[in-house]
Amino acid sequence: MADPVVLTDGPDVGLVSHVGNPVAEQRIMSDGGGWVELSNREVFTVTGLDRLGWLHSLTSQYLEGLEAGRTTTSLVLSPSGHIEHVIHGVDDGETFWGWTEPGRGSDLVAWLDSMRFMLRVEVALRPDLTVRWLGSKVATPVGAVVLDSEVADGHEVIIPVGVAGPDDAEQLGVLAWDALRIAAGIPRIGIDTDQRTIPNEIGLYGTHLNKGCYRGQETVARVYNLGRPPRRLTMLQLDGSRAQLPAVGSEVYGGGRRVGVMGSSATHHVDGPIGLALVRRSIDVTLELEIDGIAACQEPLVDPEVGLHVRPVV
Repeated sequence: MADPVVLTDGPDVGLVSHVGNPVAEQRIMSDGGGWVELSNREVFTVTGLDRLGWLHSLTSQYLEGLEAGRTTTSLVLSPSGHIEHVIHGVDDGETFWGWTEPGRGSDLVAWLDSMRFMLRVEVALRPDLTVRWLGSKVATPVGAVVLDSEVADGHEVIIPVGVAGPDDAEQLGVLAWDALRIAAGIPRIGIDTDQRTIPNEIGLYGTHLNKGCYRGQETVARVYNLGRPPRRLTMLQLDGSRAQLPAVGSEVYGGGRRVGVMGSSATHHVDGPIGLALVRRSIDVTLELEIDGIAACQEPLVDPEVGLHVRPVV
């Protein structure tokens, strides 16, 4: 086994990039093996009798009456409907355990805390806890909070900081995790989205259409009912003849004009170089695109007319 290689830049700086061969690591993950440290994700808890109804009223997901053990993803929107935060979480009947993207925990918890008013809820950022992805064949630590994973054949666990990696599996890197996430068409908030992104542009990810009012809901409902979101998330099949991958935030061109912005990219063990991008809704889905001199073909993920996923998110 090679020594772990640590990322020195980007949103996951400090995490293990790979342990020798990120392509082989993807195959291990797809087969339910290995584990990946996601320790830069920021964990928080919500306790109190009113927690689920309160979260339901503030976020884009249907959380009131959420059954214990069911994993959920929800968004916090601005008053104008733009995505500000993402919450991945699960409730155990007494506590809602959630995590969000690196560097976003303090702002998210501060905003939630400001919205408590007279309700019986307590919100706390939990730097004593961390997130880890485990393959389905890997033993789950005793006492861990378990969340279904959107990536590969496994699950996420929330565990105390400092818990050693499992003895029955090898550590893998985030490059493998990211490649499988992109291949599943799952956007990472803040990387595959920007400050202007609304849920309709990413297939209503983390958004429930049949619930009461919440901040930003008017925009989501209006775009859904009238159709035609400004942009749409698309998967890109990148030209594999060049060694490099496009940088996050690079401009996407098509037909000689700027048509979008690049998100994350990776080399998939089956599909080769792939990526996610937000592009203008109106561009032809067959149009060849170009990013940083790299040609790319589109595989639509979001219906350009209504903003719904055109294939299931698995």
